Parts: sequence; C-alpha cells; structure tokens
Amino acid sequence: MELAQQISHELKKEVKRRILEESIPRIGICVEKLTDEQVWWRPNAESNSVGNLILHLCGNAGQWILSGVAGQPDIRQRQLEFDEKGPIPRADLLSLLEQTALEIRPIIEQVQPDEFIQSRKVQVFEESVLAILIHVTEHFSYHTGQITWITKMLTEDQVGFYEDLKL
Repeated sequence: MELAQQISHELKKEVKRRILEESIPRIGICVEKLTDEQVWWRPNAESNSVGNLILHLCGNAGQWILSGVAGQPDIRQRQLEFDEKGPIPRADLLSLLEQTALEIRPIIEQVQPDEFIQSRKVQVFEESVLAILIHVTEHFSYHTGQITWITKMLTEDQVGFYEDLKL
C-alpha cells in the first residue's frame, strides 16, 4: 500500500474512532444517566441543553459530511437545533444520533486519498475534505465534553467512561 493510501486509511480510522466509538457512545452514557427533563435543562436562556447539543451535532455532521463531503442536499435548519425546548424523549435523541452515525460512517469510509485536498463548500466556507473531517471530529469532542459536564453537574456522579480500564 502506498503512503497516501496508508495515511488515508489511518486518518479515516481515527475519525471514525473519535466520533463513532468514543463521542457517540459517551453521549449515550450521559443521556442514559439523565431524565428527559434533565436532557432539556438549560442554565440560562443563552445556553444549550443536552438535547440541543445532540440536535446540533446531528445537524452539523449531516451538513458537513453528508452534504459537504458526499454532495447530498443541504437540508439543515441550524437555528431550529438551538430553538428546540423539548421534550423530545431521550430515546428519540439517541436514535437520531445513531442514525447520524449510520449515515456518516460509509461517507467517511469512501473518501479516497486524492479527495482530502479537494475543496468543498459548506455553509459559507470553502474547506478541504480533510478540514471537514477534522472539524466534525473536534466539534463532536467539544460538545461531548459539554454534555459530560452537564451530566456530572446534574447527577452529582461520575460518568464512568474509563471504569473498565486500568489507567
């Protein structure tokens, strides 16, 4: 396998690991610890609930990966992700997150080495496919941290992401 293919393979593997095997399961752990009411709790009118953050992550991944990388129609209505007050049940939010994962996985897997440097239009930006994948990965990580903090604050408990590991 040539170097470009090896790098492509490793990058796609890492993007999938960080989003699909770390962030999404961690969000699931958090949501399972919360009630439907807690999922929609906001500390103030200018902040987002866990529910809003899940809707936002799904919208972002759809717009940036499905539309930006795969060229599917951009159907995102970003402001609605933040305007929602719930209560969309936890199970429905987790189903939406899982559906998003199922949709983005094959797109990530199908990116070819030469596509990483190709430019795509997303929102008002021109980004390379590489930049899009990095953006979505760090975006998931950032909001997973917020969801984790909210969960710990509301439950006054640990989330146990590493409890099975001897670090």
